[in-house]
Amino acid sequence: MQFTEAQMKQYDRDGFLVVEGMFEAAEVAAMKRELVRIQAIDTDHLVRERAGGVAKTIYRVHEADGPTASMLFRNAALSPRLLGGAQQLLGDDALYIHHTKCNLKTAIDGSVWQWHQDYGAWKRDGIARPDMTTALVMLDEPTPMSGCLYFIPGSHRLGDLASEMDDRTTAYRLWIVPKADLVRIMETSPEPVAITGAPGTVVFFHCNILHASGHNLSRHDRWHLYYVYNPVVNRPLDVPNPRPDYVRSRNWAPLVPGSDDILAAAPAVASV
Repeated sequence: MQFTEAQMKQYDRDGFLVVEGMFEAAEVAAMKRELVRIQAIDTDHLVRERAGGVAKTIYRVHEADGPTASMLFRNAALSPRLLGGAQQLLGDDALYIHHTKCNLKTAIDGSVWQWHQDYGAWKRDGIARPDMTTALVMLDEPTPMSGCLYFIPGSHRLGDLASEMDDRTTAYRLWIVPKADLVRIMETSPEPVAITGAPGTVVFFHCNILHASGHNLSRHDRWHLYYVYNPVVNRPLDVPNPRPDYVRSRNWAPLVPGSDDILAAAPAVASV
């Protein structure tokens, strides 16, 4: 992946960049089959909407070991399409993955994600600078009815905003921007943009952009996969009581680019 000068300027201005058709239909179908397999596993790497309910979030699918490991998702993480794009946007070839997260908004049941900056949590992981980018891979076609993502364009330029813990809205604890602050920001910002696209679309976005998504009110699933890339030089510093490694990776070895043939046969993953 090699972005044009215009695309780089757009990312710098808006805080996000939409790239259509980055993954083909067969690759998307294989990813969805993997998530069907993984969400049946009983592990703390997986958060459910409620006890015994459908999966909301699955972590750490990119490594070669662990209960949620998948060589398909690891191949995608190392593919020039994703890794090369992240390297260009961050201006650094030595990257690692802070975490992977699969958000599964199941038809009717998929719940909201409140307005937040991702760096609001990651700074508490010990990451000193908001020099991170996330690659969102659309596995379904998101719509406003199915709970698509919304960005406030340019909000990454506001810097690191104050945040508060919300452990009431959903089963997922999230550092959110307080309502009063959010309303003031919205009064002077462009209107939020609905992030939609066909399956296989990839969206790179800055870790400080304000974003949120609504309930899935539709009959269709809305599954997204997120790869969070961070320069090795920006790896977490020591913090008291660090989060588990499935959300705060301890594997800081620089990623070695792989092949764009992500469906190529791969060794079976190890399990723990």
